Amino acid sequence: MASQNNAKKRVTIKEIAAMAGTSKTTVSFYLNGKTDRMSDETQARIRKAIHDTGYEPSPLARGMNAKSSQMIGVIIGDITNTFANQLVKGIDTVTSAEGYRMLVCASNFDRQGELAYIDRLIALGVDGFIVQPTARFKEISKSISDAGKPLVFIDSKLYDFSSNWVKTDNYEASYQAVEACIEKGYKRFLVVTATPGLISSRIERFSGFVDALEAHDLGFTQFLIENDQVNNEKLESFLAANIDGSTPTLIFAPNCWALPDIYKCCKAYYPLMPNTVGLLGFDNTEWVSVASPSVSVVEQPAREEGQTAARILLDLIAEKEQVETHQVLDCSIRWNESTL
Repeated sequence: MASQNNAKKRVTIKEIAAMAGTSKTTVSFYLNGKTDRMSDETQARIRKAIHDTGYEPSPLARGMNAKSSQMIGVIIGDITNTFANQLVKGIDTVTSAEGYRMLVCASNFDRQGELAYIDRLIALGVDGFIVQPTARFKEISKSISDAGKPLVFIDSKLYDFSSNWVKTDNYEASYQAVEACIEKGYKRFLVVTATPGLISSRIERFSGFVDALEAHDLGFTQFLIENDQVNNEKLESFLAANIDGSTPTLIFAPNCWALPDIYKCCKAYYPLMPNTVGLLGFDNTEWVSVASPSVSVVEQPAREEGQTAARILLDLIAEKEQVETHQVLDCSIRWNESTL
């Protein structure tokens, strides 16, 4: 019995057309509800062939030919971190409630990979896109708009006001958090960061850090994470060279994916936290509060950001124009034991 069912699932449109004595195009029209110019007799033959074989058309194939595929393309820079996971979950809670499904891709912030995924998703017939972009957002916008698909950018600020986007206030949140640390008495400032490159959230956080210090005529010393991989030995040497054990020193870690490694490299300074050594990071909400000492972080409303992007996109797809297409969400600061 199982083998018969499997055989039915492998029936093709070509075989249905042969059984019904019509063309594959006519069968395709029937499957997609385009029967206005189709005779009742032809419809009856196709219906009988489908019934006799147990044919089940591919939802993907139907979506490619239908006006709406009920699918959206989601392109995330790096899906391995918790922030990205929450973004995707937020998108899914909104889209799945409306009967949509996601096709999620990871661009790794590579421009060519990003464009390649866009081309493939357009070919699959998605109804719209949510993209966490590189800085080449104009190129992305053109590629998607040429295909007649709506687009919402997420977690980036490198946009113009003709595009649709949602982001968090990375710059302001970093500025306020660092300024609060200055007011609490930290005198020396270290930043452990990856190259900002094309990623606007990195640019914003680093700029907020620098501007807060400059507003108080303070400088900083930087450790650059190479190739987005923390070299523990080099970082530990950097910390040893810049922490004297008496000057209140703040370590700012703006890259959420790097914070766990940075925290481990600070192990020798746990007894000095928070009075002599402070550590301030981003996100990682699943573990920072249970660490010992617990870690102070700026928290982004990742799930809310995903939900907001999804609402904007579905509104654009439906052409309702009821949802604001430019939205900035507030971050919050979770003060824990690693800072004063």
